[in-house]
Amino acid sequence: MESLIKFVQDEFVTKNEFPEFSAGDTITVYYEIKEGEKTRTQFFRGVVIQKRGAGASETFTIRKMSGTVGVERIFPVNMPALQKIEINKRGKVRRSRIFYFRGLTGKKARIKEARR
Repeated sequence: MESLIKFVQDEFVTKNEFPEFSAGDTITVYYEIKEGEKTRTQFFRGVVIQKRGAGASETFTIRKMSGTVGVERIFPVNMPALQKIEINKRGKVRRSRIFYFRGLTGKKARIKEARR
């Protein structure tokens, strides 16, 4: 059964080509929004909190601060509305899921930039 699911995902799910990024990176995601009959492009810029899953079910979570409120959004990698992903800054973190980042404020909420 597992191999059948993998076969269907490989054959029928379209793969989007995006740059490699990981937790701690600051990225901008451009995605399409439909409002009635019009479509427009909106972007979401923030820090990658986690990447999870593999293949067609892979997702990543981005967190940004909107004023004093933290906003998180989960994007599936194979979402058809995703147009492009830009990497603004590479972050140096020691974990693959940085949920502790939610509780940090001020200067503690900074992520050091990785030299790559």
